[in-house]
Amino acid sequence: MNNLTDLNNQFGIGTELVFETALGGQTIATINNEQARASIALQGGHLMTWEPVGTAPVIWLSPAANLTPGKSIRGGVPICWPWFGAHATHADFPAHGFARTTHWDVIDSTSLPDGVTQITLELAPANMPALQWPHPTAVRCQITVGKTLTIELITHNTGQTEITISEALHTYFAVSDVRDISIEGLDGCHYLDKVDGMQKKQQTGNITFASEVDRVYIDTEADCVIRDSALSRQIRIRKTGSHSTVVWNPWIDKATQMGDLGEDGYLRMVCVESANAAKNSVTIQSGNEHRLMVNYSLETI
Repeated sequence: MNNLTDLNNQFGIGTELVFETALGGQTIATINNEQARASIALQGGHLMTWEPVGTAPVIWLSPAANLTPGKSIRGGVPICWPWFGAHATHADFPAHGFARTTHWDVIDSTSLPDGVTQITLELAPANMPALQWPHPTAVRCQITVGKTLTIELITHNTGQTEITISEALHTYFAVSDVRDISIEGLDGCHYLDKVDGMQKKQQTGNITFASEVDRVYIDTEADCVIRDSALSRQIRIRKTGSHSTVVWNPWIDKATQMGDLGEDGYLRMVCVESANAAKNSVTIQSGNEHRLMVNYSLETI
């Protein structure tokens, strides 16, 4: 459903949830409730921003993000599905899958009694490129916006044979300066270092940043915390159904090459991604489903 009038008539909630067209042509759901503000692009089921009332933005969207339909959006929470990174056998298939540049349909919206807003989107089978994904699959994303943010990605295998997916909620977090933050919760975990030829290494202490970081932490289920003293806050990342955590910052050279991070954008963001990647890919039997859920919350320090 692309018609704004129909969307607002069926799924709009007064001024709390409004559908509009952004500069560039993307259809955007804008949420403004008593607890938070957020924006979601229907292309990709892509949450772009989340800002609890009285706080600085928590989810980072690049000031140079391209909102042209068909182009991936830099920042927010891209949905990497049904594969993470490069495709295992087809180098010509899009990195991180097709879900993040494909239209998702709104199938439900509601204002919950505690003052939060929930919207559910579906990646319709008809919108999946059959050559890239010939498997009957139903995919939904449920986003709950309040003083905390919850995103749940649900993959249901509707076919007759098992399927295997890798996936990630590729979340960009807003930080004061990436050089002055730390990430807690992964001490002692093993990771694949993409900057160093995918060598397997072990984390010692908290993660800090002084150069490019691109790591897939495997067999990780614990909370992660982004500690940002300059903003007097920490962001807690609590997840279920995810067994990998990806930590990424491109640093200055790659950021310059990318062209859509904005001036010094790499200093204002860090990605901590709740994922199932590498050895943690998920096999879903016929008729079964897999749920990846993550909750983000702020804590004062």
